[in-house]
Amino acid sequence: MAPSMFARQSSEIDWCEANYLHSEYIAEYYNTVSNVVFFLVGPLMMYLLHPYARSRSLVVHLVWLMFIVVGLFSTYYHMTLSYFGQLLDELSILWVIAIGYSVWFPRPYFPVFIKDRNQFGAAIFFVAAICTGMSFVMPTINAYALNCISFHILYIVVKEIRKCENKDIHHLALLSFSLWFVAITCWLSDRLFCGFWKRINFCYLHSIWHIMICVTVVYSNTLFSYFDAQYEIPECHPQVRYWPLKSLRIGIPYLDITKNNVPKKRC
Repeated sequence: MAPSMFARQSSEIDWCEANYLHSEYIAEYYNTVSNVVFFLVGPLMMYLLHPYARSRSLVVHLVWLMFIVVGLFSTYYHMTLSYFGQLLDELSILWVIAIGYSVWFPRPYFPVFIKDRNQFGAAIFFVAAICTGMSFVMPTINAYALNCISFHILYIVVKEIRKCENKDIHHLALLSFSLWFVAITCWLSDRLFCGFWKRINFCYLHSIWHIMICVTVVYSNTLFSYFDAQYEIPECHPQVRYWPLKSLRIGIPYLDITKNNVPKKRC
């Protein structure tokens, strides 16, 4: 008899970390506790981006609320390694990406048959709904498919950077790419070379992935927020700041918005 989708270790994916090594209640201890970064970063970004959200749209906060949900479902998944937890984890990532696309995807790259952002958002949600259904049919390829979306995001960043002369934004884009590269390397290494990491007793790459992808999302979303502000609220003057040290390029980046009565050129 097949195990229930809610049963512990019913997931088709088992990460490199040893199961129930540190706790009889937590399947993958470090993969579980590393999700705390989502619960810390989500509320912080909602606070830091509130001036931008008020000028642009409060829907911006929905992205970070979903970010917290991703952390919650990822915690449940790695705690139980259940098939249900796996689906919740992957689908929450899918929907946070869908919301991010709907909010921040630059207008110049809309398909020709899309007339405004509302239509674009509806199209994105339709595709996300289809992908949600497909997740139940081919669950093993979900994680790989989700990571492949990163290449499309990278393509858009390169297109925007070529039009921008702001050196601070170039710096932010370089950091975003570097962090993403380290994060995806950790994810793939844990998945594909588990035998090697077990031999040297270092099975923590997936927990490092959680931390690195969390920081990567903060950097990349700040980058897209800047591009978005240029298109959607040209009357404002966007600047990238870093928390807690505003004067240095160190810390958590966020978009600071100040009103500007004179329309300015992009970047």
